[in-house]
Amino acid sequence: MKKTTTLLALGLGACLTTGAAHASLLDRLFGTSDYTKTRYPIVLSHGMLGWDSMLGIDYWYGIPGALRSGGASVYTTEVSQLNTSEVRGEELIEQVEDIVALSGKPKVNLIGHSHGGPTVRYVAAMRPDLIASATSVGAPHTGSDLADFLKLFPDGSLTQTIVSELVNQIGKMIHFLSGSPSTNPQDSLGSLESLHSEGAARFNAKFPQGMPLRKCGEGAYKVNGVNYYSWSGTSPLTNPLDPSDGMMGVASLTFIGGEANDGMVGRCSSHLGKVIRDNYRMNHLDEVNQFFGLTSLFETDPVTVYRQHANRLKNDGL
Repeated sequence: MKKTTTLLALGLGACLTTGAAHASLLDRLFGTSDYTKTRYPIVLSHGMLGWDSMLGIDYWYGIPGALRSGGASVYTTEVSQLNTSEVRGEELIEQVEDIVALSGKPKVNLIGHSHGGPTVRYVAAMRPDLIASATSVGAPHTGSDLADFLKLFPDGSLTQTIVSELVNQIGKMIHFLSGSPSTNPQDSLGSLESLHSEGAARFNAKFPQGMPLRKCGEGAYKVNGVNYYSWSGTSPLTNPLDPSDGMMGVASLTFIGGEANDGMVGRCSSHLGKVIRDNYRMNHLDEVNQFFGLTSLFETDPVTVYRQHANRLKNDGL
């Protein structure tokens, strides 16, 4: 018994000395801390071709549970896999209204990954009365070089028609397997319109809240009572065991200007409001702890980054 107790003490002691990356291990094990207990619920919004839970696989792999273990109230949402930021945003507004009614709290903290970033921006702009904060993770606020590359297919061309329909079918499959509540049709061209640089510029002209006034700068930290934050990664290849790294590596080749990127979104394009950090050693899928937590061994794990942000929201009174 003494030996077991000693080993446990040594194990916990070793964990506690590893710094910020594992500072909250005790509350993750025993659920006794309020480290992530924000004033308002946290609402997670997925990116393009995303989902809530599909065939037992969570889009936000391990993140909601880790946030809840520290006291946060967390809701995952699901909107159209493929559509414009405005359509996705309208769907999210309906779900936020339901969450507010269910939780009894007047506002929520929105966190959006990838296309979820512009989606939560739309909600924050249209219904600031319901939103305490909007955080984007790896989101293309000024467009993506990858989307610009795909936009090279001429409008109405056979190639564009075939590719867009193929992507729509993928969206329909995810919609079916995940039990998505969306009744809107899959619209891959609508997604492309929102994510390429020209479409993003039009969106930003309508909804400038939190957007930087100069390239690669920070935006206003607070607009209409909504606090804005962002973070992102810049390493397309992070773990040789992760089968999705190859896809990220190939996608990163479309960034012909040489801008640091996460495989799908450029470093500067990810900026919104207060930039927490824009160069995590993460690729686009690492930012939601995918593929199954196979992320870089040389960077703070994504789950911890989300927990740190929840604690930041808590300390900011949100």
